[in-house]
Amino acid sequence: MKLSTKLTRSLLMASTMVGGLAGTAPALAQDTGASEEIITVTARRREESLQDVPLSVSAVSGEELERTGAVDIIAIADVSPNVTLEVSRGTSSTLSAFIRGVGQQDPVAGFEAGVGIYVDDVYLNRPQGAVLDLIDVERVEVLRGPQGTLYGRNTIGGAVKYVTRRLDTEDPSLDVRLNVGNYGQLDQIVSGSVPLSDSFRVGATVANLERDGFGENLNLGIDNYNKVIFGYRVSAEWEPTDRIFFRLAYDNIEDTSNPRGGHRLIPGALSGAPVLSNVHDTRAGLDVVDQEVTSEGLALTAEFELSDNWTVRNILADREDRSVTPIDFDNLPSGDLDVPAIYENEQFSEEFQLIYSGDRLNGMMGFYYLDADALTVFDVLLDNLLAGLNAQTFGQVETETWSVFANFTYDISDELSLTLGGRYTDDERTSRVLRRTYLGGFSEFFGGSGFPIATTSDFSGTNSWSDFSPTVSLAYQPDAANNFYFTFSQGFKGGGFDPRAQTTGAPDFDQDGNVTSSEIYQFMSFEPETVDSYEIGWKFEGNGYRHSLAAFHMDYTDIQVPGSVGIDTDNDGVNDTFTGVTTNAGAATIRGLEYEGMLDIGVDVMTGGDMLTLGWAVGLLDGEYDEFINAFGVDVSDDVVIQNTPDITASFTLTYVAPVADGDLSVINTISHRGDSSQFEFPFPELDQDAYTLWNASAVWESGDGQWQFGLHGRNLTDEEYRVSGYDFVNNDTLAPELGLEGTLIGYYGPPRTVTATVAWRY
Repeated sequence: MKLSTKLTRSLLMASTMVGGLAGTAPALAQDTGASEEIITVTARRREESLQDVPLSVSAVSGEELERTGAVDIIAIADVSPNVTLEVSRGTSSTLSAFIRGVGQQDPVAGFEAGVGIYVDDVYLNRPQGAVLDLIDVERVEVLRGPQGTLYGRNTIGGAVKYVTRRLDTEDPSLDVRLNVGNYGQLDQIVSGSVPLSDSFRVGATVANLERDGFGENLNLGIDNYNKVIFGYRVSAEWEPTDRIFFRLAYDNIEDTSNPRGGHRLIPGALSGAPVLSNVHDTRAGLDVVDQEVTSEGLALTAEFELSDNWTVRNILADREDRSVTPIDFDNLPSGDLDVPAIYENEQFSEEFQLIYSGDRLNGMMGFYYLDADALTVFDVLLDNLLAGLNAQTFGQVETETWSVFANFTYDISDELSLTLGGRYTDDERTSRVLRRTYLGGFSEFFGGSGFPIATTSDFSGTNSWSDFSPTVSLAYQPDAANNFYFTFSQGFKGGGFDPRAQTTGAPDFDQDGNVTSSEIYQFMSFEPETVDSYEIGWKFEGNGYRHSLAAFHMDYTDIQVPGSVGIDTDNDGVNDTFTGVTTNAGAATIRGLEYEGMLDIGVDVMTGGDMLTLGWAVGLLDGEYDEFINAFGVDVSDDVVIQNTPDITASFTLTYVAPVADGDLSVINTISHRGDSSQFEFPFPELDQDAYTLWNASAVWESGDGQWQFGLHGRNLTDEEYRVSGYDFVNNDTLAPELGLEGTLIGYYGPPRTVTATVAWRY
C-alpha cells in the first residue's frame, strides 16, 4: 500500500504524540459457572464488567467463536437479539447490517451506515470488505442503540466492535489452525509473535481460506458461492514503561472468490427460462471483469497514563478498499440487466481521547476527524431492449466530518450513578454524479467499445449539517447482584446525495410545468435522519444465573430510504433506463424487548466434574411507520413495514463440558430462530423471507495444557433454505418486468449444511 500523504505526515508527528489503545481487556475470564464468570468489555472506552454497563451490550469471546465453528462476523447475529448481519446481494464481502430496525440495505457510496463497524476502534466508513473473517479476534462486542458520545463516529442504530488480540508480552507464541470441511473447505491460519526486548514485540497472522461453491454457474461453468480469501496482519507493540503503550498494525485482505450469482424466482419473461431447482445455482452470464475485492489499512494506536487519574489516547488510521464485481441482475446468459461495477473507498481518521478515572467520577472527552472519499462507477447493459444500450453511472462522494464528544458518570452514592454525555457533529458532503447513455456495449471502464451518445446527469453538489446529540443515563445498583438503569440517547446520521440518481428523471414537484435547478437538487439530495431512543433495563447476576433484560422505545424521523426505479425516457411505454430515488420518507416508531442470559444447570466444581449451562438471547420488536411519503407526495405508511428486521429473534445454546483424557470435551448445541422479514419497505411475498430456524452443533476437545484443540462443527444441520437478500425490478402485482425484458426477481441464500473438522496447535 502507498500511504496517503496525510497519514505519512501524521505518523511522523505521532512519535511525539500519545494515543488510543484498542482492546486492552481480556474478553472472557471464565471460572466455573455463570455466577462467577466475569465478562469485561470496553463498550464505554474503559474496562468494566458487562454487569456494570448501563447499556444493551452483547459480547462474545474469540475462544467461544472458535468453539462454535463461527466463520465470519455474520455469525454474531445468530446469538444477538434484534441484530441482522447479512452478506449484501450479489457480493461475497459487503455487509448489510441492521440493529433494532435501523441500518443500511443498499451499500452504495453516498450513504452513511446505520450500524457502525469498528476494527480495533477504527471505524469502517464503507461496508465493502466488512464481512470480516474471525481471525486473531479477542472478542466481538455488539452495542444496541445510538452511539455517539463514546465512539469516534456517531452511529444511529448501534455498533459492532471487532477487537484483535494483544501480543504476548513475555514469550514467543505460535498458533496454527487447520479447517477441513465439505464443499472442499480448506483453511490454513498461522499466528505468531516474538518479544524482541522487554518492551518491544512483533507479531503476524497469515490466513488462506478456500471453499468450493455451494452451487454452480451453469452458464459459465464455475462455482457459485465459493470462497477464495488470502489475508495477513502484522503488528508491532512498544511498551517502554508500564504507563506508555504504542501499537502499529497493518492488515491486507484479498478476496478473489467468483462473482455471486442469484437465484431467479420467476421464469424468464422473454426467454421462458425455467426456475432452477437448486437455489445456489445460477445462469448468470456477465463475465467482462473478474471479481476482486482488496482491502488494506494501517493504524497507529497509543496510550499514555499521565497520572493515576488521567490518561490520553490517540487513534490514527488510513484505510483503502477496492471492489470490482460483475452483478448480473437478470441472472441469465443474455445482457438483459447486466451491471459490472467498481467501488473504491479511501478514508483517513484521527481520534483523540482524554480519559478521567476517579473515586466517584469517571469519563472521557474526545475529538474525531474523518476524511473519506467513495467512488462508484457501473454500467447497466440493456441488450435485450436495444443491442448495445448501456446506462453508465459515475458517482463520487467526499465526506469531511469532525466531532467533539464527552461522556461522564458520577456516583451520587454507592448505589446510584448518573451519566451525562453529548456530541457535536459537523458533516460536509460533496458529490459528483455523471450519468451517460452509451451505445455499442460496455464502457471503457470495463474494457468495452461502447461510446457515449447522451448525458442524462451532470450534477455537482455540496451540503453540510451540524447536530448536537445528548445522552442521559441513571443507574441504580442496590447490591452486587442487581443493576437497574434508564437511558435516553439521541442518534444522528448525516444527509447526502444519491450517486445513482438521474437529473433528467427529477419530477416537477410544484406541478408548474417546469423542472427547476432547485427541484433537481431536491431530487438528488436527502437530509439527515435522527433517532430518540429510550431504554430501561435490569441486569442480574447470582446463584448460577445471569441475565440482561431491556425494553426500548425509539422515535425514528426523516428516515432515508434508498431505492431504484425504471424510467421511460422516450415515452414508448418501455423503461429504457433507471434512476436512484432516495427520500426522507417520514417517521417510524420502533419498540421492543431484549432478554439475554445464562443458567448453570449443573456444575460439579469440587471434583472437576461435568458442567451443563444454558444460554439464550431473545429479541422482540414491533415497528411501524407513522408517516411514509412516496415520490408523488402521498402518505403510504399503511402499506410499508420496517425492512430487514424480524419481529422475533431468538437463540438458545446448551453447552456440556466434561473432563476427558487429560482435557475438556465441550459439546455445544445452538438453535437460532428468526421471524418473518421483508427485504424492502413494501412487503412482497414473492421475495420476502418467512420465519426459519437454524441448528448448529460443535464437539471440541482441548488439552489440559491448552496446546491442542480438535473440533467437529456442523452448521445449519437441518439444511434449511433461507433467503438473505434479493433484487426486485418487477411489478409486485403482475410480476411484469419493470426494467429489462426478462423480469428481475432474484434471491440470494444463506449457506446450506456444512460440516468442518478443525485442529489447532498452540505454543
